[in-house]
Amino acid sequence: MALSNFDRRRINGPEESFSPVFASDEEDESLLVTPGKSRQGRSAGDIRPVFLEAGLINQANGSAYIETERTKIACGVYGPRQSKTTVYSEQGRLNVEVKFTPFSCTRRRVPIHDAEDRSVAVQIYQALLPAVRLELLPKSTIDVYITIIENDGIEGCIAAGSVAASAALADAGIEMLGLVVSCAASAIGKEIWLDPTEVEAEAASGSLILAGMPALDTITSIWQSGRLTSAEIVKCMEACQERCEDIHAVVAQGLLLNAQN
Repeated sequence: MALSNFDRRRINGPEESFSPVFASDEEDESLLVTPGKSRQGRSAGDIRPVFLEAGLINQANGSAYIETERTKIACGVYGPRQSKTTVYSEQGRLNVEVKFTPFSCTRRRVPIHDAEDRSVAVQIYQALLPAVRLELLPKSTIDVYITIIENDGIEGCIAAGSVAASAALADAGIEMLGLVVSCAASAIGKEIWLDPTEVEAEAASGSLILAGMPALDTITSIWQSGRLTSAEIVKCMEACQERCEDIHAVVAQGLLLNAQN
């Protein structure tokens, strides 16, 4: 026999419940940016650990997933496929589209494309374009779709997104001059901090993102924001180039493991 006070119009909560976990005061203090002081367990010249795995999206011709602590990005490549335009083109076309998930940022985002999506897509497109051999794909289109699952700063999204897109293009078997990797740097006081988080980038006087092909010792794109002196720009570029070689080894290893499987 059913109980008289049971309301069938409502969904009853679970029998057990747990209090939500919030960041403690000690964790909040660790996020403070102080020049000359160790930041979250790494020095100024260290980057966050990089995890990359290729071939995760079965429906795509090539795909890759990259994670650097709180920055998580998935990329899928579709093509090359015949362009729908009637105009003949001797070179193929590369399309890059970036989308932030509504829960990727601290403040919930509206699930529509905005200026920030297009800005990140343009930076990644400029980093990839010199590496892809579009002259071998006449009247063809390559679509690169990047989904930012978690965001810890625009600088990190552009750098990690470029790496994921390059790995996905290689996984799709598209001929490239070399793998494109990217690294960001920010000027904090008199120091150059590599791979800045969102809090660190906001406290910096200026930031720089460098993308290139370490195998050919070539730079494909440089993007700067804020105020940086000429000496700081040179230091940022030199520091980023050194770390790009380490990131290149991680990407190459991830593609090799996927090919062996």
